[in-house]
Amino acid sequence: MSTTPEGVHEAAAAKRGAFSSRQVFIFAAIGSAVGLGNIWRFPYVAYDNGGGAFVIPYIVALLTAGIPFLFLDYALGHRYRGSAPLSFARLRRGTEGLGWWQVGICFMIAIYYAAVMAWAVRYTIFSVTKAWGDDPEGFFFGEFLKAGDPGIDATPVWGVLIPLLLVWVAILAVMLLGVQKGVGATSAIFIPILVVAFAILVVRSLFLPGAAEGLDALFTPNWSALTDATVWAAAYGQIFFSLSIGFGIMITYSSYVHKHTDMPGAGLVVGFANSSFELLAGIGVFAALGFMAQANGVAVGEVATSGIGLAFVAFPAIISEAPAGALIGVLFFFSLVIAGFTSMVSIVEVVISAVRDKFEMTRTTATIAVTVPMAVLSLVFFATTSGIYVLDIIDHFINQFGILLVAVISMLVMSWWLRVLPTFSAHLSDGSSIVVGAWWRILVSIVAPIGLVLVLGLSFWEDLKTPYEGYPAWMLAVFGWGAAGAVIVFGFLAAQAKWRDPEALSSVHFNEKGAQS
Repeated sequence: MSTTPEGVHEAAAAKRGAFSSRQVFIFAAIGSAVGLGNIWRFPYVAYDNGGGAFVIPYIVALLTAGIPFLFLDYALGHRYRGSAPLSFARLRRGTEGLGWWQVGICFMIAIYYAAVMAWAVRYTIFSVTKAWGDDPEGFFFGEFLKAGDPGIDATPVWGVLIPLLLVWVAILAVMLLGVQKGVGATSAIFIPILVVAFAILVVRSLFLPGAAEGLDALFTPNWSALTDATVWAAAYGQIFFSLSIGFGIMITYSSYVHKHTDMPGAGLVVGFANSSFELLAGIGVFAALGFMAQANGVAVGEVATSGIGLAFVAFPAIISEAPAGALIGVLFFFSLVIAGFTSMVSIVEVVISAVRDKFEMTRTTATIAVTVPMAVLSLVFFATTSGIYVLDIIDHFINQFGILLVAVISMLVMSWWLRVLPTFSAHLSDGSSIVVGAWWRILVSIVAPIGLVLVLGLSFWEDLKTPYEGYPAWMLAVFGWGAAGAVIVFGFLAAQAKWRDPEALSSVHFNEKGAQS
């Protein structure tokens, strides 16, 4: 084996796996970024925060926080050639816990994200016969999920358990195929399919009666909203939730890219592709909501919603009334399945990559060691009559006080404690037509942290003031604050475990002259 820097890099790539090209990496990164939130979260966030005027804070957030932080994740993973924990450990041994904190977040997200995919699989089939009848809400919570009062009930829901098990089998199969044949190929195949399917859905929605009213509701600007801090906080929050940044995915993916790749160029493609899909989703969703509002003789605002309510209650109602509703339903839920699957692959890969690096496992062993426990926990907690409530609470708290919190802390640690931004900007600029200079360092060290602290502060105050969705205090304590706290504790405990190969902490790190350091 060659002992030159190039030879060591190639050996590491062969051992860990790698994307075959920059194009595959871009597809994988887009596949991770374009997920359920693009389809069911962005349209309502935009509508609820100034409509057309929201475009301004959204673009500002994308350019001042989203893409700059994406570059930061790329720089860390691409320079130090490891999973999130390994990259942080190579950066500075004492920061390894930040990487494991991100791994814990991904573990939590994966176990409930699979459940939503299982619902979407069933609803793709339900759309053909409009199985929800005249009461989509009653069908979803009652007949399908069999949800009772908030609490914990271990009664299995077979209509969820079986498709959920199939989702995990599919995830296991893809992850066993490896970085290129599994992770990369999945996105390279599925993302074009997703774009085509969703584009057909949008075109069909635009020809529904009332579509223009829906688009007017979405895009009519409320300029006064620009003076509201919560609107700007919503923009920064949406960008971070949407771009898959801050919780290890992009660190892991960028470690699989050849060391001479133009990372800033790739980052711009990923960032703008993600935002373009969000805009496409907004058009399709609000065109359909405009039809629903006209059909029921109400304002668009009375039918506009987001998240689970939009996907599994509002859209089935639209499907029931719309011409060619079955086609709209199959396209919509199939899009959810595809978008969710490519995102989930990236989330699970963060955990597998971290376990492989720490314990020197083979791809197969690490995949089974990670995926099987995930699947068991997912089935135990989310294929039951109380699954919807546990899912809703964990999702809210892990997103707000997991992803955003670790993003702020890691950004400040790298900017102000370790002061590695000049090194990172030089690494990113090397071989790229984009000069990542002082402007980037200012955005990452000052502007983006301020934006995220605003989001965190407003969210924290809101959750202290009003119990989230009125859930019992003990459920919020266990599955909300408890889950958010548990991933922090896990992160710093996992960092104390010894590396199977201590030399891994420095074996692929090279200084600017190419000498092994």
